[in-house]
Amino acid sequence: MSPDAFLPFALPDIGEEEIEAAAEAMRSGWLTTGPRAAAFEREFAEFVGGADGEVEAVAVNSATAGLHLALEAAGVGPGDEVVVPTWTFTATAEVVRYLGATPVVVDVDRATLNLTASGLEAAITDRTAAVIPVHFAGLPVEPAVRRLAHERGLRVVEDAAHSFPAHDGRTAVGAGDSLATVFSFYATKTITTGEGGMVVTRDPDVAKRVRTMRLHGISRDVFDRYRSTAPSWHYDVVAPGYKYNLTDPAAAMGRVQLRRADAMRKRREQIATRYTEALAGLPLDLPPVGEDGTQHAWHLYVVRLRDDAPVDRTAFIEQMASRGVGCSVHFIPLHLQPYWRDSLELRPEQLPVATAEFERVVSLPAFSSMTDAQVERVVETVATVLR
Repeated sequence: MSPDAFLPFALPDIGEEEIEAAAEAMRSGWLTTGPRAAAFEREFAEFVGGADGEVEAVAVNSATAGLHLALEAAGVGPGDEVVVPTWTFTATAEVVRYLGATPVVVDVDRATLNLTASGLEAAITDRTAAVIPVHFAGLPVEPAVRRLAHERGLRVVEDAAHSFPAHDGRTAVGAGDSLATVFSFYATKTITTGEGGMVVTRDPDVAKRVRTMRLHGISRDVFDRYRSTAPSWHYDVVAPGYKYNLTDPAAAMGRVQLRRADAMRKRREQIATRYTEALAGLPLDLPPVGEDGTQHAWHLYVVRLRDDAPVDRTAFIEQMASRGVGCSVHFIPLHLQPYWRDSLELRPEQLPVATAEFERVVSLPAFSSMTDAQVERVVETVATVLR
């Protein structure tokens, strides 16, 4: 990329090793779920949970699929309510609808934009079955949310689409006592398989159910069917499942990305540190880093324009783009989206924090393949627009 080329908001960090791994998988003849997907699951489980073998990982074709499968394994169904923060992508809520349940959309903490224990407490009714905490931008949700959920008998399915690798100072995201944690490997996420995701759980029954339901409710994985000495044509359908499996070429790419995950996170942390140092003094509120000991995944670097900024959010993004730097917005809260607003009868004043913060959030480029020169270009452009 030339120094004057447009700098997009996000790019995947893919090298020749990932390309060769995917090509090797294709040359092997395993184009669907096979030995590389199984290896990716084992390696991911060990990365998150250590070598104790208590954490299981099940690869799927998206985090959306993973959330759906995890809630289905949790027994969520018609008549149930599931608490969801408004500050998330629509997938977090739509999977609740897939199961005939109702998402209960709640406000978030002003500093972190994450769900809080108090917000969860206020939303619990006698119909509440589960909660989906979302680790926004890569900052883990406060442990008090999980503790409260367990005390109240709720099933916890964590949306960790932004949060790999991350920990709250004690426990890695995915290694805790939640029923399941779901990660995303979409093209712009912290590691990528192009499209893909992973469901992580300590409950063997949940893992078994997710494995069955990810492939049409068949009791044997396609990998097992084709490597077994038993007749490969025979299989049992034990439930009306889905088509959510991850392919071997994608998993091959993921295995390489997994080996690079720590290094890529450290690079994003370096970028975040530089931004925080260089942007101090501008009319911006900078993102929180968490309590001491917290490991932030830094999937996103989200700033907020103050009232004394010379431009509003729309003009800021337009002027950044006109100077060759792409930005984005994460997220348009659920209660401001037409479907959720209308079907759940939500009003902006019911969720005042998210309503106010939405007007001023901007995500700056912060992907791990950025060069130092590109980082400085972002810094200089932000300063130019805001001075």
